[in-house]
Amino acid sequence: MRLYEAPSPNARRVHIFMAEKGIDCQRVPVDIRGGENRKADYLGKNPSGRVPVLELDDGTFLAESVAICRYLDWLSPEPRLFGEPGIEAATIEMWSRRSELNFMASVAAAFRNITGFFKDRETCVKEWGEVSAQTAADFVGMFDEQLAKSPYLAGDRFSIADITFVVAWDFAKRVKVVPLPDAPNIARWHAVIAARPSYTAE
Repeated sequence: MRLYEAPSPNARRVHIFMAEKGIDCQRVPVDIRGGENRKADYLGKNPSGRVPVLELDDGTFLAESVAICRYLDWLSPEPRLFGEPGIEAATIEMWSRRSELNFMASVAAAFRNITGFFKDRETCVKEWGEVSAQTAADFVGMFDEQLAKSPYLAGDRFSIADITFVVAWDFAKRVKVVPLPDAPNIARWHAVIAARPSYTAE
């Protein structure tokens, strides 16, 4: 297998997932800033031009980080990071979606529109970025309250929900476009996640 990647929260999500599973593969860097992802060769792998993309041994290409992680979960079932069928899997899916839709997407929109990082290829609206930044900040309390009730985001064990939220949280801290409020339970949880060997996976 080959993983086409560039530094990004979504690529990091796959890195952590693979490390938790003990899976490795060839890594192929993609020059996003140089526009490699918008050229025909890469678009043949993923028409959306985004990273990461996983190329399977039979030449099949899988895009979208969650889809890649689901395939890897099937390939190597233990540990089950998407949960056991039933209420556990449903709860993990619920918090994964909340992490992505309520926080990660808003952080990304804030970053792109406030900083103008990709202004040469998309229209950036600073006001929308500021709204997105506040939306992300407004949802922090929901995650902090959940982590007051359980050691991990979706219950008693580590899951894809924790991976999604930690990569989004770290990205928000790094780019400094979201006014993150104090969140003591997230801080406690983050220390636990950061102690896992997979946290530093590249």
